[in-house]
Amino acid sequence: MDSAGGGRQAKYVRIADELRAGIQSGRYGPGDRLPGENDLMAAHGVARMTARAALGVLQHEGLAEARKGAGVFVRGLWHSPTRRRGIQRLAQERWGAGRSVWADEAGERELVVDQVEVWEEAAGEPVASVLGVAVGAAVWVRSRRFVLDGKPVMTAVSWLPGDIVAGTPVTEADTGPGGTYARLAELGFGPVRFREEIRSRMPSAEEAERLRLGAGTPVVVVVRTAFAEGGRVVEVNEMTLDAGSYVLEYEFDA
Repeated sequence: MDSAGGGRQAKYVRIADELRAGIQSGRYGPGDRLPGENDLMAAHGVARMTARAALGVLQHEGLAEARKGAGVFVRGLWHSPTRRRGIQRLAQERWGAGRSVWADEAGERELVVDQVEVWEEAAGEPVASVLGVAVGAAVWVRSRRFVLDGKPVMTAVSWLPGDIVAGTPVTEADTGPGGTYARLAELGFGPVRFREEIRSRMPSAEEAERLRLGAGTPVVVVVRTAFAEGGRVVEVNEMTLDAGSYVLEYEFDA
């Protein structure tokens, strides 16, 4: 691979820096095709492997994605990530009024919830421990994928106690206005407190496929526990977010 030698910056790094600057300045906008390997070879006088490595840097940073047979393109959501307001979105006044907790995040953009699956299963560890039910007790599971402007940005899996939600709209694909929390409130188990734990990691092969993640793109995992009056846990929700598509925002009083 070509390099500048003598301790100077490698050529592929300099090319990647130039392309990154073009993305950040808006020269290459969302969905634009970046110069291909042949273009970079001609413009910079480098070997194909050097040009390929430069494009690979941007893909690993989550700024660009390769499309088979078409080239490497600027990721659209990198320029306008979804701002997830972790506290305001869960306010009772929102879901209590029949509003989706996701609505404000999407704004005027097209948000679709697809791949919705709902099923009953026996609770295993650690779900049983978190929900405060016996191992083997019936729980209901809700799995969803969220697609924004045609790009999958998040998957979510919720576990809920079967003794509360069995036979209710919570076990349907469409839970109705206000979603699961509004239905829990109608059952007398409306959430009054939430806890969220956040960590980042690299995705599994299945997660990368479901979220259509480019090589090197990490995910942010948010695990939310919802508590009803008296401290009973009524939901555990594990959300897996495309890290390049979100800004996590938390605003609260001192």
